[in-house]
Amino acid sequence: MKYPVAEQQFAAPAAPAPSFVGQGTAVEQSRAVAEVQAAVIVARQFPRNEAQAVAKMRMGFAQHSLAVRSFFRFSRGKSRVSGETIQFAKELARCWTNIHYGVHELRRDDANGESEMQAWAWDLETNERASTTFIVPHTRWTSDNGGTRLEDPRDVYENNSNNGARRLREMIFSVLPDWFREQAKEIATNTVERGQGDKPLAQRVADCIAHFEGLGVTVEQLEENRSGRPSGKWTNLDLGQLSIISESIRRGEVTVDEEFPQQRVTAGEIRQQYAQQASQHGATEQPPVEGSGQWPAARQPGSGAE
Repeated sequence: MKYPVAEQQFAAPAAPAPSFVGQGTAVEQSRAVAEVQAAVIVARQFPRNEAQAVAKMRMGFAQHSLAVRSFFRFSRGKSRVSGETIQFAKELARCWTNIHYGVHELRRDDANGESEMQAWAWDLETNERASTTFIVPHTRWTSDNGGTRLEDPRDVYENNSNNGARRLREMIFSVLPDWFREQAKEIATNTVERGQGDKPLAQRVADCIAHFEGLGVTVEQLEENRSGRPSGKWTNLDLGQLSIISESIRRGEVTVDEEFPQQRVTAGEIRQQYAQQASQHGATEQPPVEGSGQWPAARQPGSGAE
């Protein structure tokens, strides 16, 4: 086909073809094509049994060790973000069978500090495929320091892996039935709330408090996180949410200070503490009234008292 002169003049030049393809590259290309063809043929010859897939999913998410790793929770501004993890999505793909998925780094540009990546999931049986291509900056963002350029190859690798895992999770979800995902989510939630073993609720509450005390979290902070409910009135739902928070802290998705901020001291508590100290020392002075600007006689500016 002949194009007009103007189109020929401004047409993009064709990418140069490699002048030489090594034997190893040729073998790898042939192997990749043969592997995909074989996977499709096997998927057609051995189609999934949905009843067995549901049974495998129910058995898997009934295990507490898997259920507690199925959810995440972290802070974004003044709100809390929660959802299902990549481990949850991979387990669903394993149970549903005939699902291939992966993350590829297509290009790395160290000069501009970014990587071009692709996440994909493919149902070999129905030939339904979902993929997304995205750019990952080599930057770590924090609320305190803003963006920090990543130079260490290990930091770049971990940053790319974290971003790729989030996209991969969504690609897997897009090729799975919604009802299958919702059933698994309900089973995993019930497993987390029920806890591990046959311990009574009071013992589980005590173990939970002891665990968080090892992280430097007080009982008062735990109760404030649970909307002010005292620990004696916690339910299975409260313990399940605290288990998810503990797992998110372990994975580094949220910090202890973000999830359990330090309690603020009110003016009433200051006046009460002042009165107790005054009574112990036999003082008769009244504590200062908030907003009155009054100073105790011994504390007047310029009096020399400490």
